[in-house]
Amino acid sequence: MAGNLNTPSPAAAGPPPSAGVGTGSGSSGHFLRSGWIVLAAVLMIFGGTMAIFEGIAAIAKDDIFVRTNDYVFRYSLTGWGWIHLILGIVIVLAGIMVFTGAVWARAVGVVLAGLSLIANFLWLPYYPFWAIVLIAVNIFIIWALCAGTLRGRDVV
Repeated sequence: MAGNLNTPSPAAAGPPPSAGVGTGSGSSGHFLRSGWIVLAAVLMIFGGTMAIFEGIAAIAKDDIFVRTNDYVFRYSLTGWGWIHLILGIVIVLAGIMVFTGAVWARAVGVVLAGLSLIANFLWLPYYPFWAIVLIAVNIFIIWALCAGTLRGRDVV
């Protein structure tokens, strides 16, 4: 016989119990299931806010930072303040956009976290502890944005 009438066809059986976990319709369906991307967005907002405060502190009172004369990348602290302020504002805005689940927002987030990483590396002699914390945050942001969507695919 060609088929048994008592056995439901695979199409009629419905989706398996794990359907929808780790997969999604489009980018926003999967985004909602990826905690790494949400964490990266939160860290972008946190790191961008710290960069904004760093920039304001450098612009307003640049005498609170260590002055180094022998550093290769020596710039005006006011100039560094503006760089951190503008970069921080853009990172906060990009972090908010990462919450939408758009792939372009994640790509922009990776680029901005990389720029912030470089800026904080160059900022090391002026405020080492703050720079090291932001370097670590930016490394984690890059990792989470790049690997976040791959984490939930094999979840049963």
